[in-house]
Amino acid sequence: MVIRRFVLTGALSITVLAGTLLPTLSAGALTTFHIAVMLPSTLSNNLPLLRLHFSSPTTARRLPPLVTKPVIATRWEQVSPNDVQAVPTVALSPSTNYTISAPTRMSCRRYCAFTTLRPAVASVATNLTWEAQLLAQLNYLPLTFTPGTTQIAPSQEVNGTFTWAYPHLPLTLSSQWTLGSDNVILRGALDTFQSQNNLPVTGEADATTWADLVKAADSDRVDPATYNYVDVTETVPETLTLYHSGKVIFTTLVNTGIEPVPTELGTYPVYERFFSTTMSGTNPDGTKYADPNIPWVSYFNGGDALHGFIRSSYGYPQSLGCVEMPFASAKTVFPYTPIGTLVTVRA
Repeated sequence: MVIRRFVLTGALSITVLAGTLLPTLSAGALTTFHIAVMLPSTLSNNLPLLRLHFSSPTTARRLPPLVTKPVIATRWEQVSPNDVQAVPTVALSPSTNYTISAPTRMSCRRYCAFTTLRPAVASVATNLTWEAQLLAQLNYLPLTFTPGTTQIAPSQEVNGTFTWAYPHLPLTLSSQWTLGSDNVILRGALDTFQSQNNLPVTGEADATTWADLVKAADSDRVDPATYNYVDVTETVPETLTLYHSGKVIFTTLVNTGIEPVPTELGTYPVYERFFSTTMSGTNPDGTKYADPNIPWVSYFNGGDALHGFIRSSYGYPQSLGCVEMPFASAKTVFPYTPIGTLVTVRA
């Protein structure tokens, strides 16, 4: 538990416990709240959101309903003669901002009523380990998940073991995985899930995405596609290697960016694709270009894309940042690069 304390004058002190919420105080409220932040491993509907301590005995059932936005159904529980707490009776939504209108003053002579409200803003923390568990169970990650304990439902977060589903994937990819971190492998998998489930592709597990993840896990709606990965090396001769279910299925010579506009090194998820499109921009000498009918295009980093392009030769820098390849090679690679597919460019 991480505890931050603030002084409250008068007979009432307030503790925002919030279960999986991460409370922060609004401006002007820093002398009003006594706050404790609790970080449990799962979202729950039986962890306290708010605890009140009174200078004299107070009955929980006489308190008015807790005011939140969005609305969270809660009940007041008696903790001790002078302490009560608000507990949600419904599950909280991940990645959702809640405002808790906590009292700065209460009257409890005959009954308790809020007389002044001041908001405290709280956010539900996205549980990246749970997110990884769900995506692994649904085959969106190149890892499998084995539960360590029995799950009441497939979507329930439990301790378990993550194992590489494809042990022969190169270190250029596997070295970027760390459980519990917002790494590119996790983001690419979430991009793919969002794309295949007709959600906005943001790489962020918002409330709608999370609800769909849970629903997909409980209904065993696994990824119908395979796990693919593209590895591009700028070592001459420059090559592209395509991995399908952990195995190399295709290799081709490619051209990356010339010195003024090099192809950036790193790993990126594909975010936009075209069977054919017009590419336009500015040449290093300042002239403009507009090349129509560029085929088999998969954008992965800004204006950098995998695509077909006619050159007299391949294998060394010639492009303006893209990864060019012969038309036939681009046509072979394109079906294996749906939204979320990771592309690594390395020296």
